Amino acid sequence: AAAGRTPRSIDLEVTHDLVDKCHAGDCVKVVGIIHAMNNAVASGKANKKSVNETSTYTLYMVANSIVNTASDLHFSNKRGAKDSNATSTTRGGFMFTQDQLEKITKVAHADHMYGPLSARMAFPFDLLVRSLCPSIIGHDMVKAGILLGLLGGTPPSSTYGLEDVKSGLTIRSNIHVLIVGDPGMGKSCLLLASQQVASRSVYVGGNTSSTTGLTVSLSKEAGGEVGIEAGALVLADQGVCCIDEFDKMAKSNQDGLLEAMEQQRISIAKAGVIASLPARCCVIAAANPRHGKYNMNKTVAENLNIAPPLLSRFDLVFILRDDADLDQDQLISGNIMDLYRRESNDARKNRQNEGPNKRQKKANDNTDASLNSFDIKRRLPWVAQTQKPLPADLLKDYITYAREYCKPKLTQDAATVLKNYFMTLRYPENGTCRNDSVPITTRQLEALIRLSQARAKACLRDFVLKEDAEDVVELMRDSVDQIHRDSSGNLDPTRGGVVGKSKRKKKKIFMDALRQTNQIQFSKDDFYRVSAKLELPLNDFWTLVDELRFSDQPELRKGQDGCYYIL
Repeated sequence: AAAGRTPRSIDLEVTHDLVDKCHAGDCVKVVGIIHAMNNAVASGKANKKSVNETSTYTLYMVANSIVNTASDLHFSNKRGAKDSNATSTTRGGFMFTQDQLEKITKVAHADHMYGPLSARMAFPFDLLVRSLCPSIIGHDMVKAGILLGLLGGTPPSSTYGLEDVKSGLTIRSNIHVLIVGDPGMGKSCLLLASQQVASRSVYVGGNTSSTTGLTVSLSKEAGGEVGIEAGALVLADQGVCCIDEFDKMAKSNQDGLLEAMEQQRISIAKAGVIASLPARCCVIAAANPRHGKYNMNKTVAENLNIAPPLLSRFDLVFILRDDADLDQDQLISGNIMDLYRRESNDARKNRQNEGPNKRQKKANDNTDASLNSFDIKRRLPWVAQTQKPLPADLLKDYITYAREYCKPKLTQDAATVLKNYFMTLRYPENGTCRNDSVPITTRQLEALIRLSQARAKACLRDFVLKEDAEDVVELMRDSVDQIHRDSSGNLDPTRGGVVGKSKRKKKKIFMDALRQTNQIQFSKDDFYRVSAKLELPLNDFWTLVDELRFSDQPELRKGQDGCYYIL
């Protein structure tokens, strides 16, 4: 099916064996002859005078052939399976000029000429991250996740072949990203930048959207027929759907996203219409915490008013906190002043001429210091300081070309890196029991595969290398650490992931037990006796006590004598 296809309606005249050839909701190809009929005649007036009443005409088609293509709605056709390049060009409708192809090739072979070969091979990806929303300072890992979402993984039809796909093998290739953060952290700017560089995109607000506006709605037409109206997810098919204010979406509207985000389609069964429309899009959503500021003592599910099944469908979840940082605040304030400052033409030319020299000097000074470790967390800030961003049009062309023509496959070395990281999360080396592991399922393992394929797409490679998998592991590790980190900076694997719960129930039981003792002052031995009575695990007991002391509404206080007091 064509990307972002909107169902069309036209009156057909069928006879003989073409009757009952299809049903409501099917996607069909019709060959016939177009005829025009006066509206007055079409309404049932057969006299000669009625012909002159109006000069408007209704078009209808006399069908000669009807081919039902409902079985090929979600997959490529046989002709496209033989020629993948022709399929992507025809399906997406993207044509590139020779000048555009030369610029794309130049970016793919870009090299900053510093560091070892692994860092130089990763430079196209780092440069693309630098070029995504350059007006926002920092948030490099969030930009990297959004860029991977824009590129997407390898579709199953090009990985396993058409026969495996039609036999029932369906693997989602689109990557979903959720950005949670305090107000004023630039979440909406990141979403708008994603919309601008995507070849096909739809931007909606969660507080002004309904279920039918996001999915599919039915409408009554003039002749009493039922028409299908496509929503935002269907219009963003094979593209990106950016949803702002995701937390303010009603729960009934959130339920409509469950099938679209995992099965990549939207099914409808209303008013005698049974149909499935493709919604093969990447969802990039931004949400604010429930109480205005993100509480690190609570999980993501507790901070947001979003159902856990919907949160579990996001491959990457980033948390942006407005912490006081002198260096970062100086960079942000200076960047904002530069955006609003008016310069003369001479001053602007002098600053632009001084820019490359300063960047070159800074690159030489920071080569040894910043590139000693070549992980993604050190590379991205270094590239942001030393390189100019690409133009938005070139970035859009590059992402479109990579998404349409590059279909990388996983290699054994990359698969080993992803598997080892998955097993490390499931069975940590320093864990004393199974509960010490971070809860991760095969859904996250599939997300790692999709992200590594998108990472290889950024460099226009046909195979996923070990370096691609290592960058994706670092990105996923950063996302997992943010989800499981509490206010004291410690990792809490017992939270249960993005949909889990914090120790809120244990805290309530512990505080109720303390109040039942009718004491105000407690020693550590008193705490041990109460915890033993409640059978609380001792491995994270004192972490629970610290959370009761340092939360937004503390319930315990530690005195100078070493004893604890109830507030």
